[in-house]
Amino acid sequence: MAAWDLSVTVEDLGSDAPPVTVSVASDLHIGGVILKLVEKTQIQHDWSDHALWWEQKQRWLLRTAWTLEKYGIHADARLLFMPQHKPLKLGLPNGKTVMLRACFSNPVFQTVMGICRMLNIRHPEELSLLRPVEEKKKKKDKDLTEEIYDLTEVPLSSVSRPCLYNGMPAHFADSEQMEAIYKMLSVTQPPPAPEVIAKQYRPASVVDKAHINGRWLDSSRCLKQQGIQENDRLWLRFKYYSFYDIEPKYDVVRLTQLYEQARWAILLEDIDCTEDEMMLFGALQYHINKVSLSEPQMLSSSAALDDLESALQSLEVKMEGESSSASDLLENMTAPELNDYLKIFRPKRLTLKGYKQYWFKFQDTSISYFKSKEESIGEPIQQINLKGCEVAPDVNVAAQKFLIRLLIPAPEGMNEVYLRCENEQQYAQWMAGCRLASKGKSLADSSFQSEIQSIRSFLAMQKTNSGSSNNTAASDESINTHSLVSPRYHKKYKPKQLTPRILDAYQNVAQLSLTDALMRFLQIWQALPDFGLSYVVVRFKGSRKDEVLGIAPNRLIRIDLGVGDVVKTWRYNNMKQWNVNWDIKQMAIEFEGNVNIAFGCVTADCKIVHEFIGGYIFMSTRSREKSDTLNEELFHKLTGGHEAL
Repeated sequence: MAAWDLSVTVEDLGSDAPPVTVSVASDLHIGGVILKLVEKTQIQHDWSDHALWWEQKQRWLLRTAWTLEKYGIHADARLLFMPQHKPLKLGLPNGKTVMLRACFSNPVFQTVMGICRMLNIRHPEELSLLRPVEEKKKKKDKDLTEEIYDLTEVPLSSVSRPCLYNGMPAHFADSEQMEAIYKMLSVTQPPPAPEVIAKQYRPASVVDKAHINGRWLDSSRCLKQQGIQENDRLWLRFKYYSFYDIEPKYDVVRLTQLYEQARWAILLEDIDCTEDEMMLFGALQYHINKVSLSEPQMLSSSAALDDLESALQSLEVKMEGESSSASDLLENMTAPELNDYLKIFRPKRLTLKGYKQYWFKFQDTSISYFKSKEESIGEPIQQINLKGCEVAPDVNVAAQKFLIRLLIPAPEGMNEVYLRCENEQQYAQWMAGCRLASKGKSLADSSFQSEIQSIRSFLAMQKTNSGSSNNTAASDESINTHSLVSPRYHKKYKPKQLTPRILDAYQNVAQLSLTDALMRFLQIWQALPDFGLSYVVVRFKGSRKDEVLGIAPNRLIRIDLGVGDVVKTWRYNNMKQWNVNWDIKQMAIEFEGNVNIAFGCVTADCKIVHEFIGGYIFMSTRSREKSDTLNEELFHKLTGGHEAL
């Protein structure tokens, strides 16, 4: 049995202090080494958070029962003894910075869970940490010191099991200063000054957006292994655009931070939208700011009362259901019919859009079309099954443009089809039908009418009420429109030109409560065609040029960099398996129908792409039946690399 002197640097003694030497034997376990170290330092101190870090191997020695021999540690090992939790500056989606103690020894996935527990954000699996974009420092900015909200004093025990007090974690109720931090987290920020927006980094192209995705940290390795040091700055952001179970009562901080991330994505043109949509986003921001100043944030009531309330509501619904007559039930069972003349267009590359009119018939979850109404008794020209398809709106109310964009699964990818409706009424019905059919529901489904209503109210918000806006415009001269729209519109319009347009859109949202306005903002953001796409520059096997891979919550898309067109779409539910060759950094994916693709990543490590795909598949496995406990092992199985846990 070998015995030797092991020298260990103890961080708490200071950087100039010599290493502490302890005599060890190969069968001594790590816990025994730590005990000898603590006795030798002779410092009265809480060492419970400390652990050993092996410098050469870049790993923590967290298994205290393992012997030095089992770990393979010899006399030449450089070991550091230091706390596992260290201060970290965290940039939040709302642009504010908090300083908190984060875990440097657990995988980043667990570190984010700890941070989210401290900040009271549910479903931490949707968020992750990334390295910030370097900001260019100007000389005159030297004097400006940003405000940092300090959470380093929060005891780690209260973070592991936070108890709620008045709807917020108890550690925020300790002092006025802590309550102010919770207010910063849970109340929306006022619209930023135009010069602040102009100073922010704005991606100019898809390639710029792709570079940002190369900054995500690896979820299966710890902060220390990724070169993150004490007091470093990182960003906390929603990474997976698959937001599960948003409940405004419990998700005050989550909802606010999600709104802030969406707002900045729109202001910095991270996601494209039409001019009308931009005016509506501006109006909603104006309204949200106005309401949040006048209406104090509702802190959630106690959970027991909420449960009672929901139980009573469901009982009420059951009672109503029982009292309905048989004739009503029969009436509900006969499915409404949907037949009409619509125009259809199938885009092919390098073609101009040409719509042709046909007679369309909706049956169960599929659409059939015929040359005319008279011929609808015979065989259709084509029948399109909408189950599992993508449905996206392409609407401009002012221009009377009502398009339904369908992406229909096919063995070689996705086929794109556009349906053109004549008016709002027709659009609302067909759009509602398509949405239900994509989920495998027919028109007989009880949610058909409510779906139509929600589409109509969405369209109403895009209308302008020019007649009623004059009196509001007079009283709202103080509105700073350049704080509500992206810099492109600062150049295009003067503030006095934007004011009436934003106030017109404001008429349609002025009655909304704060929560409804936030939810509406997020709904419209989620309805944008490019929503949820994270870009990576890749090179497909056999190709000589770089292309862009867009990773969405339910599909992958291949984009031609030269033209910016979507070349191919592949859905996850058609995916059989995916593999990563870590030596040559290449991903290979196999889809049903013998479709195989392989690519190397240019702007990001292939681990990031692998983690995105595995992460989205993990998000799709969540359900209420499986309760709120997170299946961490499954996440690491789907996203971990060859060195996964």
